[in-house]
Amino acid sequence: MRFDIRARFRAGPVFNRLMRAMKSSLDRRTFLKKSVLGATGLSLLGHQTRSFARSGSPNDKLNIGFVGTAGQAGFSLQNLQQENIVALCDIDDTNLAKAKERFPQAATYNDFRRLIDQPGIDAIVVAIPDHTHAVAAVAALRSGRHLYCEKPLARTISEARIITETAHKYKRVTQIGTQIHAGSNYRRVVELVQSGAIGPVHDVHVWVNAIYGNKPKPKPAPVPPNIHYDLWLGPVEDHPYSPEFVPFHWRNWWAFGGGSLADFGCHYMDLPHWALDLRTPLSAEPVKGPPVDPDAPPPQLIVRYEYPPARAGKGAVTHSTSVPLVLTWYHGGEHPDLIGPDLYPNWKSGVLFVGSKGMLLADDGKHKLLPEKDFADFVPPAKFIPDSIGHHKEWVYAIKMGGKTTCNFDYSGPLTEAALLGNVAYRVQKKLQWDPKHLRATNAPEADQYIQHHYRSGWSI
Repeated sequence: MRFDIRARFRAGPVFNRLMRAMKSSLDRRTFLKKSVLGATGLSLLGHQTRSFARSGSPNDKLNIGFVGTAGQAGFSLQNLQQENIVALCDIDDTNLAKAKERFPQAATYNDFRRLIDQPGIDAIVVAIPDHTHAVAAVAALRSGRHLYCEKPLARTISEARIITETAHKYKRVTQIGTQIHAGSNYRRVVELVQSGAIGPVHDVHVWVNAIYGNKPKPKPAPVPPNIHYDLWLGPVEDHPYSPEFVPFHWRNWWAFGGGSLADFGCHYMDLPHWALDLRTPLSAEPVKGPPVDPDAPPPQLIVRYEYPPARAGKGAVTHSTSVPLVLTWYHGGEHPDLIGPDLYPNWKSGVLFVGSKGMLLADDGKHKLLPEKDFADFVPPAKFIPDSIGHHKEWVYAIKMGGKTTCNFDYSGPLTEAALLGNVAYRVQKKLQWDPKHLRATNAPEADQYIQHHYRSGWSI
């Protein structure tokens, strides 16, 4: 669908002029069908979005709205400030005022739903706590906007699946906020694995030195005048306000996040998912962790996943097409025995690929082949994965010129689901046999309460 809609327009007489200006032969009925937003019944015309893909110029500026203005949202604002920042939303009036000073032309809101109602927005960034990702992301996609969403995509597996399917349905350009993926180090690691430098891979170990949880349940406190707490809660059941929730420590509580695994799983499990072409696990099993706290994620945890063997035709293929690939996750100071005291001080977070010819150790900025003596004369393969123009720039360029991003939701949706499944296995204390098609653990119906989202009255996706 190619047509020029640079001029602002609204449904009515201008709509008819737009039809005459369309370069394709798309008839009015087809155009309206493609423009109708499923759940809301609203048309893209009502939001005055512009068509960039395959017909725009990289020099044209996107009109971007931000749901969230501080923390990771502030990082994205910095990386996207060369575009037109036309709308800002935050439940914290103090943060919102600071962002308004930087972007005085932007409209401001406390409720993301009002931002989505604003016409003229081409793309939206969602960078708020995990428990409100899904409602904001799905609304943005259904409104016809392209979407950049922070990781993990959502708090629950069911929400992550809905976001992925909605993005696919509306054919929007998407990117998850796993910025490490754009670095050159991950690319060189993937090249080593896929070129067979360490032979067929049969085990992967992933660990992060992060601790959430292990806190007493907070006592209620008065809501500060600058905080719109009911909007911060969004779809989750009511919890009395506490400074332990807002603005940052919400990751310590199941109601709002998923601790270390949800926070860092999409960053560090990204590397084996990419290198070994992994999608959905066959199973997830808790190996070690403290007794389950109904309110808080575990400060330390080990979870073992089994995946189908890596696809044949790559150096990464496992020893046998009938033997699952095993990925073990560790956090809170836990790490594989293969990382001894000589290595751990410099690799407190990392990924270890174990192959038939050796091992490959990596983190977000460096890597090495092990045992080092066996690779003393090793010559790396020629680069075959192009360097990124930048994680945010990939998203902007794909919107303007067509194409896909490297961490679009078709890829990062299953990655998010896999990470979150480890938390579900821990919470039910059972090895889960996973049915990704139907989003259920076939051997543990009690896991469904943690797989599916549950919203308070007045909220839905």
